[in-house]
Amino acid sequence: MTPPSNWNFADVWEAVAEVHPERPAVTQGHRLYDWRQFDARADGVAKNLLDAGLGRQGKVAQYLYNSPEYLESLFAALKVGAVPVNTNYRYTAEELTYLWDNADVEAVVFHGSFADRAEAVRANLSRIGAWLWVDDGSGPCPSWATPYENAASAVAEPQHVRGSWGRSGDDLLLIYTGGTTGMPKGVMWRQDDLFAVLNRTGEIRYPESGSRQDVKAILAGPQKYPPAKLLPGPPLMHGTGLFTAMSVLNSGGTIVLPTARHFDVEELLDVISQERVTELSIVGDAFAKPILAALDANPGRWDISSLWLVISSGVIWSEEVKAGLLRHQPKLLMIDNLGSSEAIGMARSSSKAGATASTGGFLLGPNTRVITEDGRDVSPGSGEQGMVAIKGRGPIGYYKDPEKSAGTFRVIDGERWTVPGDYATVGSDGSVKLLGRGSVCINSGGEKVFPEEVEEILKLHPAVEDAVVVGIPDERFGEVVTAVVELSQSAHPPADADLIDSVRSHLAGYKAPRHVVIVETIGRAPNGKVDYKRLKAEAIARVGSSEIRSRA
Repeated sequence: MTPPSNWNFADVWEAVAEVHPERPAVTQGHRLYDWRQFDARADGVAKNLLDAGLGRQGKVAQYLYNSPEYLESLFAALKVGAVPVNTNYRYTAEELTYLWDNADVEAVVFHGSFADRAEAVRANLSRIGAWLWVDDGSGPCPSWATPYENAASAVAEPQHVRGSWGRSGDDLLLIYTGGTTGMPKGVMWRQDDLFAVLNRTGEIRYPESGSRQDVKAILAGPQKYPPAKLLPGPPLMHGTGLFTAMSVLNSGGTIVLPTARHFDVEELLDVISQERVTELSIVGDAFAKPILAALDANPGRWDISSLWLVISSGVIWSEEVKAGLLRHQPKLLMIDNLGSSEAIGMARSSSKAGATASTGGFLLGPNTRVITEDGRDVSPGSGEQGMVAIKGRGPIGYYKDPEKSAGTFRVIDGERWTVPGDYATVGSDGSVKLLGRGSVCINSGGEKVFPEEVEEILKLHPAVEDAVVVGIPDERFGEVVTAVVELSQSAHPPADADLIDSVRSHLAGYKAPRHVVIVETIGRAPNGKVDYKRLKAEAIARVGSSEIRSRA
């Protein structure tokens, strides 16, 4: 039985600011805020939210690129017992309207670059009463918004930035996920549950049940390691970037942010070298392959000796790329996590010099199992496919969606389990081989084909820069496997049969693509994910036309 606890991130971060006020909290380019400033600026924003009429558990959307303002406004919302709501800055006006209406958003913090889009949706979102405009040099503050800097720089006494309702471990944080296979879903994390999960692998471990005073006492004591300096590679609007940042803030570390608004591998490596970054979070090969290519092409240009930990989640991270990174920094520890916004830490693999984990291979966590549709455990070595499930602390459901909540957040044998839909097999040694998410599984003639398994093989081909596998309608088989491939610019274009045979040499024949569609770019989102719906539609449109290169 989990002991009762009441952890709230705002209490923890305020304690850090009290104990280590002069330690750097967040830096980006020429801007650096220490923990005293980070706390004070969040106080100013928090007071603005209260003055605007935000009530207990009112929803505050961060419509922002990676920036100090993202973390400050997150902190501010937590201070007043409000609910932060991540917002994908790539969304169209229609998608934004759906998201903010579904989330019951009452306040929005937005970069000036998004002012036109925010203006376009305002009329349909009368619930939103506060708009905080972050100046990014793209134009003047709209008349209907308040300059963020005015709020952040205002003096606000700490006792005045709590609502009369106070704070609780039951206060929520909403992480909206999805949108490529359906409308986004708001994952509801209780702060106490999320804190407990992040605390298991944090730089500093706090007691399961504790208080603000416990945090201060632990932070003031001797520490085994110096404070972490984390560079979150993916956007903070996604779980991978946000959760790793929150974990480092819990321990009183520093968040280091590049200035580029989209992934710039050279700036990322510049920042790691100049700021002596110790930890990096990425999204698999989508980040790791360009990093390795840059290091290989520019030997000696970057000093990455300070970097000791790279954490990945969300997309396949291949064994070959891990081995390549170790050539440049032999002291690296690389953690490949199997997880999602719904389920953190389901399984992981660790790689270091002399022990590089295989692609897609994981070891189950202590509270994780692989189960069949009817709830049985998959027998190791049987080859049977099942869904990865994790027990214990997790989200309490999807916001305003009890039907989907019931399918993902289950009670099995009287215990809480999260089953997000990731399929896997279990080897005779207990290792887990990830197959992919069931929502994009291809049913070809009754055989299940998981796209990620085929994509992994395709991306091993030297001519392939990136690949996505989709199922397109077929009269005989229902669906057939189709490869959508982005070729490396420096490689000689291969024959389609060569690509198809490369899959056949590793996987069962029915998993090999029947069609190959070449695209200029896969168009991955900043978090490394792909829009399967869009690529599937493109593949369907091009198969049979003159644009298709071949049919297997």
